[in-house]
Amino acid sequence: MGLVNVHTILMAEDDENDVFFLERAFKQAQIANPVIRVKDGEEAVAYLKGEGAYADREKFPLPYLMLLDLKMPRRNGFEVIQWVREQPGLKRLPLVILTSSKEDPDINRGYELGANTYLVKPVKFEGLVEMMKALNLYWLILAEKPKINS
Repeated sequence: MGLVNVHTILMAEDDENDVFFLERAFKQAQIANPVIRVKDGEEAVAYLKGEGAYADREKFPLPYLMLLDLKMPRRNGFEVIQWVREQPGLKRLPLVILTSSKEDPDINRGYELGANTYLVKPVKFEGLVEMMKALNLYWLILAEKPKINS
C-alpha cells in the first residue's frame, strides 16, 4: 500500500471555461492532488507569499507544482514567473505554463524567464485529458521534486 500524494497544485487561470475543463480533465486523469485555483497573477503572488486570504498555510500550503496561464489580468504569467524566480524560497518551484499561445516569442520568453515546461492547451477535451495524464506521470510521479520553502 503506497502513500497517497497530497501535494497541492496551484492553478493560475482566469478563464472559467478553461477551469471547468481542466478540473474535469484532472478527474478523468485520476490526479488526486488537491488543486487550488487563483484567478490572476496578483492572486498567485499573494498565495505564494501567504498574504491576506492565503495567510493560513494549513489551508493554503505552498504548492508542489504551479500551472500558469500567460494571459491573465493584473499580472500576467510572464510577470508571475519572473517574480517567482526572484524569490529565494520559491525559485525552485516547478512552473508549467499552460496556455493557448503557440507563438514562438511567448514560448521563448517563458523558458528564458525560468518556466520548466510550456504546454499549449489542446482544442479537444480528450487531448486535455491525455495531457493531464502525462503531466501527472511526469511531474507528480516520476520527477524528483526540489525542496521549496517561503
